[in-house]
Amino acid sequence: MASEGKFKKTISLFDLILIGLGAIFGSAWLFAVSNVASKAGPIGSLSWIIGGIIVLLIGFIYAQLGAAIPRTGGILRYPVYSHGPLVGYLISFITIVAYTSLISIEVTAVRQYIAYWFPNLTVEGSESPTILGWFVQFGLLCLFFLLNYWSVKTFAKSNIIISIFKYFVPLTIIVVLLFHFKSANLTAAGFAPFGFQGIQAAISTGGVMFAYLGLHPIVSVASEVKNPQRNIPIALIVCIVLAAAIYTTLQLLFIGSIPTDMLNNGWENIQSEFPLPFKDIAVMLGLGWLATLVVMDAILSPGGNGNIFMNTTARLVYAWSHTGTLFNVFSKVHKETGIPRASLWLSFGMSVFWTLPFPSWNALVNVCSVALILSYAVAPISSAAFEVNAKDLKKPFNLKGMSVIAPISFIFATYIVYWSGWGTISWLLGSQLVMYVIYLAFSKYVPKEEVSLAQQLKSSWWIVAYYCMMLVISYFGSFGGGLGLLSNPVDLLVTAAGALVIYYWAKYTGLPKAIIDSDRTESSSLDVEK
Repeated sequence: MASEGKFKKTISLFDLILIGLGAIFGSAWLFAVSNVASKAGPIGSLSWIIGGIIVLLIGFIYAQLGAAIPRTGGILRYPVYSHGPLVGYLISFITIVAYTSLISIEVTAVRQYIAYWFPNLTVEGSESPTILGWFVQFGLLCLFFLLNYWSVKTFAKSNIIISIFKYFVPLTIIVVLLFHFKSANLTAAGFAPFGFQGIQAAISTGGVMFAYLGLHPIVSVASEVKNPQRNIPIALIVCIVLAAAIYTTLQLLFIGSIPTDMLNNGWENIQSEFPLPFKDIAVMLGLGWLATLVVMDAILSPGGNGNIFMNTTARLVYAWSHTGTLFNVFSKVHKETGIPRASLWLSFGMSVFWTLPFPSWNALVNVCSVALILSYAVAPISSAAFEVNAKDLKKPFNLKGMSVIAPISFIFATYIVYWSGWGTISWLLGSQLVMYVIYLAFSKYVPKEEVSLAQQLKSSWWIVAYYCMMLVISYFGSFGGGLGLLSNPVDLLVTAAGALVIYYWAKYTGLPKAIIDSDRTESSSLDVEK
């Protein structure tokens, strides 16, 4: 039966902050500290601060865009507004793949920790699930689907309940480990055993950037937020600053609580010795009650994240459909609940798929981090292009110095992509180039009403050049399988110079006039089932 569906503005500032912090404090804090220690040693604590600064800079840009153009799934729609459907299509593809896999990462994290109590959920000697373990993951995905299927209020209320516990545990760990902190650990095996290169690796592949994923969920629900011009910037800034402080503190306390004699062989093996770091350190210190608390939180924290990402991904699929490069059925919104249910079904199906080929938390973290930072990197590009093709755009949140912040944040995002290494970049960016060719092959069916194909191509050559540039630099670079012909700091200088060229190229080759749709398109008439 036909009815009109629209997103309902039911999410408050408090809800939005909890959504952001909830997205940040998922599985990453339960795994990343030992990864960072193995890659960088004690100086790895600095990687959380650097990562936080990078994300904060990008967060300022999202705050400006989210306040000026509050749209559901805005992170996918901004590049369409500034550079046309082809660029939006590429960013949408890589973001949806990343987010649907993120949901499966979170349920995999839950299963790995539950195996502390129920070992039969994980294959002995590996991180892969047994058949029973996989069904536990599937059951969690079904739960997240249903919580989001009912209504936005159900989602927000369930998130508040989960958040009360999930924030209590990290704070408890901080207090307890303060009494077990040994400053000698900071120098016992070298403060910076792997130099600055270790910090770079920790940021990109150690789980640091994976941890700072609270930006997208906040912006993705923009059309459902009360007073978005005020609440989105506040929520973004509060979440990033608090997360950076807590993560840095947790990293330092983990390093300081390790029995000092375990550092005789260096930092390289810390990750394998502490695969579930805070649970393992609690057991080693004889704090069984804390280990139990950590495992309980390890069920709720990633579980809460899976719930948030299921919600976010459905909005992103909806946004992709709204750009005209995905089937129209995914732009339908159910009237009574305000939920894009077709998009939710697709998100659920893809998240189930990702649990099949990737058995462990570590298997996808690097790829997801890079895929998401690539989608982050487009925000400064769109913001810069709007200065040229949307000069009349009202900006309720207009931070001074944005002309400097935007290119710097794009350079930092490019660094993170480079630090992920040739092994990841080669196939991830290679697949993006394949998607570009596919778009051209089916150009007969792509949207051309507002932007001609010729203009779409003109406004997208920069992203092709960017992908090719990163492939070349990574191949000759010194990270993740590169030839090592470009060493530090030459590789960083080359990368920064190339990123600046791409940034200004993209800024001045956007659409002649931005194609920003009206906010009322969020409530267009839809054919849905009651």
